[in-house]
Amino acid sequence: MTPLQAIVLGAIQGVTEFLPISSTAHLILIPWLLGWPDQGLTFDVILHAGTLMAILSFFWRDWLAMLAGLAGGKSRNGLPSQPSTRLLFLLICGTIPAALAGYLAEHAVETKLRNPLVLSCSMIGVALLLWLAERFSRKEKDLGDLSLADSLTVGTAQALALVPGTSRSGITITAGLFRGMTREAAARFSFLLSAPITAGAALKKLLELRHTGVADAERLPLFLGFLVSAAVGYLTIKYFLRFLQHNTLYLFIGYRMILGATILVLIWFAGLRA
Repeated sequence: MTPLQAIVLGAIQGVTEFLPISSTAHLILIPWLLGWPDQGLTFDVILHAGTLMAILSFFWRDWLAMLAGLAGGKSRNGLPSQPSTRLLFLLICGTIPAALAGYLAEHAVETKLRNPLVLSCSMIGVALLLWLAERFSRKEKDLGDLSLADSLTVGTAQALALVPGTSRSGITITAGLFRGMTREAAARFSFLLSAPITAGAALKKLLELRHTGVADAERLPLFLGFLVSAAVGYLTIKYFLRFLQHNTLYLFIGYRMILGATILVLIWFAGLRA
């Protein structure tokens, strides 16, 4: 992989990780369409570590408040009464389904699901679900109104993001809307919820790299990919949350439908391997 390819893929990761259009799909599609070699899951995980840094830095006040809130607060209806501590508890509970799914399905994700046909079906299927959520959601709940059932529902949806093309943000925002969250609250909870599972996956891969090592030629692309995905991811979070305050998600629904259909056409007529 060249440094330029790493920068391009890092920028794509930074944008698509937080928009509901699937970062994994684009990280597979761009090399596929341009004839680049598949960068592999190690590079993908490093890029996700970059966007994890974006989440930690953008929401640093929230993380500090959650940690500080651990010092006190009595329970209310089985949940901590301190808002920040309550949110931390909900994030922990919501992380469990995806952690279990990742542990059980890692091999299938790495071998059987990384192909254009799966991507196209996932892009179109989640677009339809997101359209239903956008159309029929009450959009009333803010982060402070979330329940344990809301957290577990969104967390279970996050487990489905293992399927390439689903989009972690797309499926979790969809689930949040179905639970009656506002668009901005669904996006914020989605981004915060992604941090623990992304950190776990990145740590696991980094521990593996301690034994397998990293070739000298790969170090600069990995560093550039990490740096660019972190910077672009931070900006994407900032402006996407502003966008959701006054706009719908139909733009992204349309994009997913068009891209999914285009992939199917390429597979069928161009004879590209699925």
